[in-house]
Amino acid sequence: MRHGKDNYKLGRLTAHRWALFRNLLVALFRHERITTTEAKAKAVRGAAEHMITLAKRETLHARRQVMTMVPDTEVVGTLFDTIAARFGDRHGGYTRIIRIGPRPGDAAPMVLLELVDRPEAPKDKSAKGAKKEKTPKGEAEAGASKERKKKQAAAAG
Repeated sequence: MRHGKDNYKLGRLTAHRWALFRNLLVALFRHERITTTEAKAKAVRGAAEHMITLAKRETLHARRQVMTMVPDTEVVGTLFDTIAARFGDRHGGYTRIIRIGPRPGDAAPMVLLELVDRPEAPKDKSAKGAKKEKTPKGEAEAGASKERKKKQAAAAG
């Protein structure tokens, strides 16, 4: 019988699996969106939701509990200061899984695991303005052919 065996093993030993979860949690809380396989996202989703719930308590004990799973003090500070404040009125459901298709190498189903109320990054318009304008296609070819003819004439003469 399979009673009470509802966790994801992911084909790894226990220590390796928990190390993977820690790395995924640090990346998720640092970038607020990560690309991973569907199985890993479903496995780490519960831990991520639990860490946010602990961060909403804002106690020293909760911070120490989070530090056991998210071993990066900068990320834990971000989690307690900004992410937990953002989810103050929400009771669970802090993450979202969006399917993005198969991975090219082995066709593993890939997903985006992201925080629900993630602020969208503003698009930088100054970077677009800084790009060099391209010359129209006809003018670029005409200029190149003139230069080519000059070089041929210099080589022949």
